[in-house]
Amino acid sequence: MDAHLTFEPHIKQLCKNSFHHLRTIAKLRPTLTLSDAEKLVHAFVSSRLDDCNALLIGIPHRSIQKLRYIQNSAARILMRVRTYDPITRILKALHRLPVELRVELKASVLTHQCVHGTAPPYLKELLTPHTSLRTTRSSNSNFLKPPRTKLRALGDRAFTRHHRP
Repeated sequence: MDAHLTFEPHIKQLCKNSFHHLRTIAKLRPTLTLSDAEKLVHAFVSSRLDDCNALLIGIPHRSIQKLRYIQNSAARILMRVRTYDPITRILKALHRLPVELRVELKASVLTHQCVHGTAPPYLKELLTPHTSLRTTRSSNSNFLKPPRTKLRALGDRAFTRHHRP
């Protein structure tokens, strides 16, 4: 594991494995139907992109771009389009969210499960409701208190809002 929690070694290995599988699928693609090609891409590429992707929230934008490049390449192989064709319509046709939105969705779903009691106990105990000492207009809001961390520089990074350029 890297010291700054950028997941660079993980992303590098993921890119290497994914592109190996994509090259193999691209060679087979002329003989496959769209449905069969989608199953192969999901089995070898998409499932690996989605595996534990909630941990990737807040990582540097360049790392997310590498994952996005894998997703775009998989979509291009599936739909048999050229590199310079716009990718947004292709992803929309395949009903795929971009990687950065998938990461945020996964984190939001886990938070929703924690708030409503359907998450595992080890996650539920990390989130506590925010209680104010005095009555304010936001008293009825369901705000959460960020958990305490031991590392000021790295641990608190997960609970800050990162703006991408």
